[in-house]
Amino acid sequence: MADMPLLYSGTDWDFHVIQRSYDAIERIACEELGLEVYPNRIEIITAEQMLDVYTAHGMPLSYRHWSYGKRFLQHSSSYRRGYTSLAYEVVINSDPCISYLMEENTATMQALVIAHAAFGHNHFFRNNHLFRQWTDASAILGYLEFARSYVAGCEDRHGAAAVERVLDAAHALSRHGVHRHGGARSLNLKTDQKRERERRDYDEQVFDDLWRTLPVTRQAPAAGPSGERRRRLGLPEENLLYFIEKTAPRLQSWEREIIRIVRLIAQYFYPQPQAKVMNEGCATWVHNRIMTRLHETGQIDDASFLEMMHSTSNVIMQPGFEHTSGFNPYALGFAMMSDIERVCTQPTAEDRSWFPDIAGNGDPIGTLRHAWANFRDESFVLQFLSPAVMRQFRMFRLLDDTAEKTLLVDAIHDDEGYRAIRRSLAQSYDPAESDADVQVVDVDLEGDRRLMLQHRCRPGQRLAQHDAEQTLRYAAALWGYDVTLQEVDTDTEAVLATYTAKPSSS
Repeated sequence: MADMPLLYSGTDWDFHVIQRSYDAIERIACEELGLEVYPNRIEIITAEQMLDVYTAHGMPLSYRHWSYGKRFLQHSSSYRRGYTSLAYEVVINSDPCISYLMEENTATMQALVIAHAAFGHNHFFRNNHLFRQWTDASAILGYLEFARSYVAGCEDRHGAAAVERVLDAAHALSRHGVHRHGGARSLNLKTDQKRERERRDYDEQVFDDLWRTLPVTRQAPAAGPSGERRRRLGLPEENLLYFIEKTAPRLQSWEREIIRIVRLIAQYFYPQPQAKVMNEGCATWVHNRIMTRLHETGQIDDASFLEMMHSTSNVIMQPGFEHTSGFNPYALGFAMMSDIERVCTQPTAEDRSWFPDIAGNGDPIGTLRHAWANFRDESFVLQFLSPAVMRQFRMFRLLDDTAEKTLLVDAIHDDEGYRAIRRSLAQSYDPAESDADVQVVDVDLEGDRRLMLQHRCRPGQRLAQHDAEQTLRYAAALWGYDVTLQEVDTDTEAVLATYTAKPSSS
């Protein structure tokens, strides 16, 4: 391709430069790389506005809560003292896909961010099976607007303190407010607005004071767990917030709706930590390829290309093991994407042995698009982590036996060791290894109404006592009656610990 005119010169930019850069990047992304993206919306914001976006977990709007103000002050203080820097961009998994660019960025950084966010992340959001299964990009912005107005209306009608009490408890339990199996529960603005109107109309017509007037003294527990009762209630249930929303005896309808808002937003974020390495690796590989092509075709000069390389090198730097507790997702993701490209075009004998299906296929972009669409971090590492990348990152595996005084390196750079390392690293990205398996196992609504929870744990995965007790208090506050949590060893079925919390009003 013949050299084309420069998109810009120097560091300054205006909106004409942004438009020219976007058009050039779009041609490469869609025509050469075959990326499929949501329509893009690019917004230029100030550092102060970027801090605002940080406080709401990267979302463009949210309901009011004290934790967001606390987070804003933390980020703002750290940024103004020079302890941390702000991200060059924030991208929203929505349709249209919203990418926020910092106005302080140079022209090169604006182009890099457009390639990284508006096309790399955007393509991943739209095509990855995990995101397609669990999120509805077309509904999130409308639902956030509904959530904000609904919570504000509840504050006007019931008082800020009452709303804050429900939000505090729901936020504390939000990690246990997602469905992990059985398909997506989509955000549907029309359905939620209709349901909210129906609940309000019902409250105006019927007032059932039964639960409030029940005596505080507890009845004796039922004779034992009833299989029929558990079947009727759909137990065991992994989604604690869902069960409380549907079943808690004392909750008012507006409180149930707030709990639903919190858990549906938590559901929206559910896929993101499971594909962090892949998502950032995809976006970094895409922006690196697009900016390289812009340089090869003469659309950016050497200075801009060197600035891009410097920025990318900073992002993908992997600190030594003595300075970090894990792998930089940008570094590992980009290394694996680049390695797949190498295996597809310049395979070694080792590559042909490890990856017979893709080695030398001559289609690195098609192979990457397939991986981006069909894997999450755990399965991606298990399928595509190569000995070459393990050597690059100097990976090895330690056996930490608490009965021994020393650590044992039990997997090194040989064929068996490579496979052991790959299995262990993949397992570390499995959400089942990091998320506590807490389920609702029983409740006798006709007896003492005590909610029974169970945490099924493996050795070394016990809950921290203080955290368990504090979180259980929030569950009791929403449930309205006693809540008991048992930790049960999955191997022996032995009860390792029991925690009980009472509602604050009792």
